[in-house]
Amino acid sequence: MRSTPRRPGPSLSAESPAALIDAKIKDLHDWRGALLARLRTLIKDAVPEVIEEWKWDTPVWSHHGIICTGETYKKVVKMTFAKGASLPDPAHLFNSSLEGKVRRAIDFHEGAEIDDAALKALVRAAAAANETLTRGKRP
Repeated sequence: MRSTPRRPGPSLSAESPAALIDAKIKDLHDWRGALLARLRTLIKDAVPEVIEEWKWDTPVWSHHGIICTGETYKKVVKMTFAKGASLPDPAHLFNSSLEGKVRRAIDFHEGAEIDDAALKALVRAAAAANETLTRGKRP
């Protein structure tokens, strides 16, 4: 059996996190890449000072701590909010990891409609919660 050489993925590169996220989006070649790019834009619009990171072979957005990750799977793009269980979710965006005591997630399937305003509000709430926790730890 012949094996095809595997091209190094983003996690094997020494590029910046933003470049790694760009590469991830480009490498997906389908609706998942387009959706991840859109979610990224919404996150950056909601919290302009957000920091992009690359952890666990996954895009991560932080502001005084992790806000969320952007995971891609075969049939879903998942935004996992690190402290989602403590966030207000009046639009009921969370639809995954609901049993967790800390994290909550949103699974987006192909063709999913996104409530931009509600998602931005959730991202802002996550950033604000992180900032409040960070301030509380200062002497």
